[in-house]
Amino acid sequence: MNKIRFLYSILLLSFLGFAQQKSADSLMQILGKTKNDIDRANVLNAISDCYKVVDPKKMVMYGNQALDLAKKINYTIAQGNAYLNLGNSKIIEGDYKVATNYFQQAQEIFENESPTPNTKDEIASGLAKSYGSIGIVLSEQSNYAKALQFYLKSVKIYEKLGDQVRCAKLYNNIGVIYKSQKSDFKALEFFVKAEKIQSKLKDENISITLTNMANCYLNQNNLEKANFYYNEAKKILDKYPNPRALGEWYNNIGLLKKAEKSSKEATENWQNAITTFQSIDDKFGLADTYLYLGQLYFEQQNFDKALESTNQALLIAKQIEVVEQQMLCEKLISDIYSKKGNASQALLHFQNYSALKDQLINEENIRKSVESSMNYEFEKKELLQKEAQEKREFLIQEQAKSFKLKMLFGTLIGLLVLGIIFLIYNRSQLKKTLTLQKELAEYEQKALHLQMNPHFVFNCLGSISSFIVQNGTDSAIKYLAKFSKLMRLTLEYSKESLIPIDKEIESLQNYLELEQLRFNNNFDFTITKSTEIEDDVALPPLLLQPFVENAIIHGVIPKKAKGKIKVDFQIDKDSLVCTIEDDGVGCETSKKAKENSVSVHKSMAINIIKKRLEMIASSTHKNATITIEEMDANENNTGTKVVLKLPIQYIQ
Repeated sequence: MNKIRFLYSILLLSFLGFAQQKSADSLMQILGKTKNDIDRANVLNAISDCYKVVDPKKMVMYGNQALDLAKKINYTIAQGNAYLNLGNSKIIEGDYKVATNYFQQAQEIFENESPTPNTKDEIASGLAKSYGSIGIVLSEQSNYAKALQFYLKSVKIYEKLGDQVRCAKLYNNIGVIYKSQKSDFKALEFFVKAEKIQSKLKDENISITLTNMANCYLNQNNLEKANFYYNEAKKILDKYPNPRALGEWYNNIGLLKKAEKSSKEATENWQNAITTFQSIDDKFGLADTYLYLGQLYFEQQNFDKALESTNQALLIAKQIEVVEQQMLCEKLISDIYSKKGNASQALLHFQNYSALKDQLINEENIRKSVESSMNYEFEKKELLQKEAQEKREFLIQEQAKSFKLKMLFGTLIGLLVLGIIFLIYNRSQLKKTLTLQKELAEYEQKALHLQMNPHFVFNCLGSISSFIVQNGTDSAIKYLAKFSKLMRLTLEYSKESLIPIDKEIESLQNYLELEQLRFNNNFDFTITKSTEIEDDVALPPLLLQPFVENAIIHGVIPKKAKGKIKVDFQIDKDSLVCTIEDDGVGCETSKKAKENSVSVHKSMAINIIKKRLEMIASSTHKNATITIEEMDANENNTGTKVVLKLPIQYIQ
């Protein structure tokens, strides 16, 4: 047995379908008014729970009533809670074997109970209490490794449920385990963890944790800190009475006073501990207290009192079958008789001590052997379960993965098929659209071109009429011959959207020659073509003629001197550049002359050409532009320069 006994938080076993703060008396009143058997079973368990720190016998009585009623109505959750209460009462009485049996029955109930949405948390909590309770019994029996396993299983459930109160109690019990294994710092870590939660929640059970922290510091001979935490624990115990915790507090504060060389205060506290433990029939606590007194009296050489107290401790230890306490008592009694000079009794009790020590060692070895065997079987079972679970999870994952892959591939194939169908359809529709757009563009070009034909013919007929009046019949015949040739060329290509550039040059040549005859060679002209231009380069018919006509009528004819017109074709990157240049009166002068007599058909021709250029740009997806600018020829004369940039197109 350790010199200082650490307190387990048995209160963690408390359950409630009712508020725990209710006193036993108020619950008794509720019980009298309750007719429903399910509610009565819950109230009986609650009453049993209320007596756990004040009257273990009443705890057993009401626990058994709850158990009988729960069995009668087949209310398994209440049965499990009743077993937990009965197990608690047996822990207080020191009957660990029976306590273990009760807790295992509770564990079996909660493990086999099928949860519903309404009972899921209650069942999980009951199972956690069962694990924690078994852990307490194992701890009291010094089976610390196994106890720790059950505590960790319990706290894992409580953490998942978010139950901080019970987590704190379990942290306290885990700290006790580490302290029992001589790991003070690890124990303090869990005690502090529990204390922080309990302090935040103002949990009355913080007194147990504070006492355990004080015990750690006392073990480390840090009497100042030990004293501080014992005093803090006492404040809580005064506020929230807990006889079992108070009895342990008296035992531990007695050890502190003994360490401080205050034997009188140590004795007073241990006497208080005896009174407190007797009030709740806590035999384990009583055995500890009497042994502490026996050791103190022995150190004071008061051998009679030492023998009396130690014999009392030995009697109780035999009743509760705690071999470790019996062994310590026999050793102390042997030492007492040795000091008193009674060699035979000293030898007898020393032999008893040796036998108990051997028994304890054998039991420890057997326990370790059984524990190792149990651990092996447990670990083997857990390993097999884990492997089976992993296999199931692997199969489920593989099935899910296979299903996802099938769905993914199916979806991809479906999307691919739909994509191909859409692509084929889209390409078909796009092809139709492009064909229609192309045909539409060509028809629009032809329509615009056909609009140019009447305009051109009208202007030519006007020129012929004027020429006949001015020059006579013979000259008119010559003019008409050239005109007929020009008309044949015009009609020949009127149905085409594009004509070779050489045909356009030939047409412009004929037109300019006609106009020279008409205006008595009042101007000269030149038509040039770059050698870079290939023979199959084409452009729309009658696109340049209106600008050449404007250059003649509004440019060179109004000037007094002889004029000159230049028509040039060049290649600039991807464009065919057509330039019509004259040295006439210029745009501004011509504009002023026409202010009072606007030529409607001329304006119409320019508008038509602009539309044609827009159509060319739309059908070829390339720029088709026109620029008209006035230029300085000399100080007195100006001219006009028209530049058309067309996409290079070819005769197919």
